[in-house]
Amino acid sequence: MLDPAQLAALAAVHRRGAFDLAAVELHVTPSAISQRIKALEEATGTLLIRRGQPCTATDAGLRLIRHHDEIALLERTLAQDLPGLAPGPATLRIAVNADSLATWVIPALAATTGFLFDLVIDDQDVSQDWLRRGEVVAAITAHAGPLQGCDTVPLGALRYRATASPSYRDHWFAQGVTPDALTHAPALTFSDKDQLQTRWATAQGLARPALPTHRMASSQAFVDACLAGLAWGMNPQPLIAPHLASGALVELILDTPLDIALHWQFTRLAAPALAPVTQAIRRAARQSLVQ
Repeated sequence: MLDPAQLAALAAVHRRGAFDLAAVELHVTPSAISQRIKALEEATGTLLIRRGQPCTATDAGLRLIRHHDEIALLERTLAQDLPGLAPGPATLRIAVNADSLATWVIPALAATTGFLFDLVIDDQDVSQDWLRRGEVVAAITAHAGPLQGCDTVPLGALRYRATASPSYRDHWFAQGVTPDALTHAPALTFSDKDQLQTRWATAQGLARPALPTHRMASSQAFVDACLAGLAWGMNPQPLIAPHLASGALVELILDTPLDIALHWQFTRLAAPALAPVTQAIRRAARQSLVQ
């Protein structure tokens, strides 16, 4: 039998990146954290944490962290049948893309009780990797799967529109949106993983351009930058609907949305405990996403 306190220490060190931060989270001393990790490594006969800045789990460590998370969720399910156990809130680690978080996910999480959420923010095209590695119990992802040991629920599509301020459009695209204009007009990119701008340009039959781009990892900053005339960007429709209605933002090419299909993917073992969150996610998606 694995010691739950040792597993909790392993998970905390990996997720906080340092022994002292893990100690603060678990209300023990750094020495106690170190002793627990050492004892767990001796018990399993393998290295579980790579010491460094930050500290990270090995593949074996990640597998044990997933086991720790699954046990915590199973105990929560058990407590529903045995109220006398009275467990504290279960922490759910979920991978979610920033635009979903900025538009429709928060109301879904707020509709549930008894959970603490530890959100990993990453692009929808790679969020499944967090689930594959066992670092999260669920993910909002662009991949339908299949993924071993996981279930997938289709949610709908988050609609994006290529938008800019009227003055920006008139300055950079006075002769229309052409491949040449796109190679000069500054765009917005969330990160190197973000391909939405290029995908939209390709979908319009334009040659794939090398886009000059500002990088800013914030959904709201995308909107603010477009409103200020700094650049054009792919903005989620729910976030910019009022600005489109007022004319503060305009589409580069009228009525050319880009729909990104999203899925709720979660470990099968955690499904019963996740059921309230799954239901809330599905309700919010039906209200906000293109079905």
